[in-house]
Amino acid sequence: MIPQISIVTPSYNQALFIEEALLSVKDQNYPSLEHIVVDGASTDRTVSILREYSQRSEWRHLRWVSEPDQGQSDALNKGFRMATGDIIGWLNSDDRYRPLCFEKIVKALGTFPDADIVYGDYSYMDEVGRVSRIRREIEFSRFVLAYHRILYIPTTSTFFRSRVFEEGNWIDTRYHYAMDYEFFLRLANAGYRFQHIPYLLADFRWHSESKSSSQRIKHLTEHDEIARMYSPILRRMPSGMPLALVRKGARLLAASRRYSEKLLRGYYFEQYYPAKSL
Repeated sequence: MIPQISIVTPSYNQALFIEEALLSVKDQNYPSLEHIVVDGASTDRTVSILREYSQRSEWRHLRWVSEPDQGQSDALNKGFRMATGDIIGWLNSDDRYRPLCFEKIVKALGTFPDADIVYGDYSYMDEVGRVSRIRREIEFSRFVLAYHRILYIPTTSTFFRSRVFEEGNWIDTRYHYAMDYEFFLRLANAGYRFQHIPYLLADFRWHSESKSSSQRIKHLTEHDEIARMYSPILRRMPSGMPLALVRKGARLLAASRRYSEKLLRGYYFEQYYPAKSL
């Protein structure tokens, strides 16, 4: 039996990019699919784009709602609660999937029946969709996840078995910038299993209005708070120089672990080559 895939897309004033995200889902030509867009009452053309596509007979997989919310975390939780699929993906409205992404995810979850979360590689693209860099990632490491300054599990190429949400795991709405980092750390601590697959699955868009580029300081502040909360070492230490030194040491070790594996995988020899799906 073919597993159903649900894609959840939070959106707010992303009319410039959302059509590309919608098409990247539909163009997978996956036979059992729903795409849920949770829009936060956009004031641009987002709603008209969603309405136009959803009225077409070949877009019956598209479901959407547009109403005020409390930010991206709240929108994601709404979408995850609406999802009915066996496999659930998180695609932000300014990103896109690569061809054959869903096929590779379904195959991977069949190959790794114990995996709860599967994530793949991705690439960077600019505002007009030009791919600039390949981003290969490492096998799952709880230590690197906990202490590295960079979240190496990309939401845009991450998929969850539905049991993750059926068992009551939701995005913590206290966080608006590093909510994915907190979510993954919490799942890892709870014993959920992560599996990396070495395929380019999606394109992540860097642009001036994205949180990743426009809210960097707020993102890092949340990241540090979350890292300390989940670390049995850091949370016992008082603020000040000792905490800063231990945190720096742990980050250096985590970075060394990640970059060494990426070097062994040959990532640094291909990162600026044209990004082609395997």
